[in-house]
Amino acid sequence: MAQLRAAKNEVDGWASLRQKLRDLTDLVELARAEQDEDFEQQQADALRALRGELERYELQTYLNGERDHSNAILSIHSGAGGTESQDWAYMLHRMYLRWMDRSGFEARVLDFQEGEEAGIKDSTIEVRGPLAYGYLRSEVGVHRLVRISPFDFNQRRHTSFASVFVYPEVEELGEVEVRTEDLRIDTYRASGAGGQHVNKTDSAVRITHLPTGIVVQCQAERSQHRNREMSMKVLYARLCHRQKQEQMKEAKQLESSKKDIAWGSQIRSYVLQPYTMVKDHRSGCETGNVQAVLDGDLDKFIEAWLRMGRKESAP
Repeated sequence: MAQLRAAKNEVDGWASLRQKLRDLTDLVELARAEQDEDFEQQQADALRALRGELERYELQTYLNGERDHSNAILSIHSGAGGTESQDWAYMLHRMYLRWMDRSGFEARVLDFQEGEEAGIKDSTIEVRGPLAYGYLRSEVGVHRLVRISPFDFNQRRHTSFASVFVYPEVEELGEVEVRTEDLRIDTYRASGAGGQHVNKTDSAVRITHLPTGIVVQCQAERSQHRNREMSMKVLYARLCHRQKQEQMKEAKQLESSKKDIAWGSQIRSYVLQPYTMVKDHRSGCETGNVQAVLDGDLDKFIEAWLRMGRKESAP
């Protein structure tokens, strides 16, 4: 059904663009026939807007992977560096939530592990909407921040790292086998915001998959049962992704994408001092408006990554 919806959206989108072009062509011919320059300028503006719609539609056609239409689970992990990296991880958490909101995706924070002094150690976000995984898989990797530290009394420049990984949500839980005896399930008291009930009961759930060592946790719900259900959903997604990579003999490539959260392994750098710049080291896309990017303006980087992948896969 998800694949059918994705195909229908693609067909409907193309039909809509084709009709808009036909209507606009008729209006342009009418403007020229009547020699109405103002009306003709209006149609020229409309044509530019239509060109933008076509470019966005073209990008969606690049998202034709088996899982691109799926919802996504995005995880952020702070790197070495204590408070600096934990604060940077929180900045990324905020950035992605803002991008999801402006892009029309439904976001739900499943887990949020606060840092000792500021920021976060880890967070997990469920992202629901058409092509969520297709767009967000461009963000997998290490993100590097350079700035004057707000936590350094001497106002020295610091470099911080955090990693992002994205999994497609599994629609059919039977895609992978998970045995009860392979799971260790722990409950604990949730931390942070969520109301008195959340904080005063052992409602949070942590599940460890013993054969692989994968650990997932959820504290978003007041109910322990719901948190366990959401944790299992995340676990299935990670196990299914792992299985697919092994089947495609890309396990080595997957591990290479999970590089050390440190120097030389970043996919994107965000520089606040001594100059301002965000640069993606894969596509070469860059901008000087760092604040806009941190406020969720990621489309240019996602589009550049998609176009780069299309060019590399072309015959």
